[in-house]
Amino acid sequence: MLVTINGEKREIKEGATIADILKELGVQDKVMAAAVNMNIVKKEEWPTYRPKEGDKIEFLGFTGGG
Repeated sequence: MLVTINGEKREIKEGATIADILKELGVQDKVMAAAVNMNIVKKEEWPTYRPKEGDKIEFLGFTGGG
């Protein structure tokens, strides 16, 4: 199924969860927040939340600096 992740169209497995996608991308330890179609998905929902065809997913990490 086709979704957009951080502005890039990607094919993911049907039924994949947010946690599955993060693991597949190899960034599960770097992502602090996830949003699907501009709606925040709580971290505790990542193992069960399944995006749908055409969804826009944003994964955000935080960096320090100053």
